[in-house]
Amino acid sequence: MSQINQDQYLQQLGNNAKQASYALANLTASQKAGLLEAIADALTENAAAILAANAKDVAAAKADGLTDAMIDRLLLDEARLAGIIGDISDVIRLADPVGEEFGSKLLDNGLRLTRRRVPLGVIGVIYEARPNVTVDIAVLALKTGNAVILRGGKETLASNKLISDVIRGAIVAQGLPIDAVQFIDSSDRALVTGLLKLDQYVDMIVPRGGQALQRLCAEQATIPVILGGIGICHLYVDKNANLERALAVIANAKVQRPTVCNALDTLLVDERVASTFVPQIAEYLHRLGVRFSVCDTSFSLLDGLGFDVTLAKAEDFGIEWLSLTLGIKVVSDIDDAVSHIRQYSSGHSEAILTDDIHAAANFMNEVNSAAVYVNASTRFTDGGQFGLGAEVAVSTQKLHARGPMGLEALTTYKWLAWGDYTSRV
Repeated sequence: MSQINQDQYLQQLGNNAKQASYALANLTASQKAGLLEAIADALTENAAAILAANAKDVAAAKADGLTDAMIDRLLLDEARLAGIIGDISDVIRLADPVGEEFGSKLLDNGLRLTRRRVPLGVIGVIYEARPNVTVDIAVLALKTGNAVILRGGKETLASNKLISDVIRGAIVAQGLPIDAVQFIDSSDRALVTGLLKLDQYVDMIVPRGGQALQRLCAEQATIPVILGGIGICHLYVDKNANLERALAVIANAKVQRPTVCNALDTLLVDERVASTFVPQIAEYLHRLGVRFSVCDTSFSLLDGLGFDVTLAKAEDFGIEWLSLTLGIKVVSDIDDAVSHIRQYSSGHSEAILTDDIHAAANFMNEVNSAAVYVNASTRFTDGGQFGLGAEVAVSTQKLHARGPMGLEALTTYKWLAWGDYTSRV
């Protein structure tokens, strides 16, 4: 596609989305519920075709030598697809934030002032590998009256194109503009850069992918960008933790689904329990297929015990593993643990295991990630688990939205001022 054609294509894409957003903005809650039900029904009716398209993507990914982690992210099977469609029902049941009024007050100047939640308008989402994002984003955007432009990774092109076509068909069947949901079905990277500069039409960009994609969007966009989705997650085992109960929580954080951003990457262990606990947790996780990249102290405790252990370099603690590899580091105390987290964390999710309420409170106060847990797995950082329904992304920044982004994060508000032919004095 030539530069002129790219520009024309993107301008048309943006204009179509903006026009569609006007039609969506004033839909009632019941109209939006009907639309989402129609999408769920259409996806169910086309499930076999979607799975067939996904099988082609998976086969191509394997032939191209993609990692197991990436293939796991793009894979759909009957259970996963059913779960994705089931999540739509959860979103339908959620309260619609659009139209909510809050902060009402009568000012001394005679104005009655309130704020009303409204859709953002048009959202651009750039993502890698996961076809479920196509459904999640479309559903959340439509629920909040937003139009959306989607650009998925080339490794899921067949899956995403078919899913978006099914969704668009359901939208038209409800008498709404087909371009409420648009999918860029070209793998040309120049279209990503062009989308990032479409500020005349697009109100927010959400990148869901690795660090390279996040940085590209942050550096190239002329549109506000929500950064996140990179999880270098930590769990600290305090000296007063229940070590027996800690085993299952750590295993859940690491093993339940190691290829996602809220999986555990580094285990920090207080030195006063390290000699007992490090071999104990290594044995527990080794049986589950986990490999270890560890500090000097941990290496001396594990070397020769038959585990898959390598000595970590300092920079290894800044890796998001997305696999069955776990970093382990022995720390002197809670302050040392917090210091390590501040140096290496991506700001996603951190946890402490302890029976000491003062240590728990200290950890909660000192660690400033999007989600901080006491005696729980990091795997809970998820829109569904937080009661938000499907999520747009997990934001690790501090402005507008933080943590799992649900419906409210796709709205803004406007000030409404009521007067009585009131003039400013």
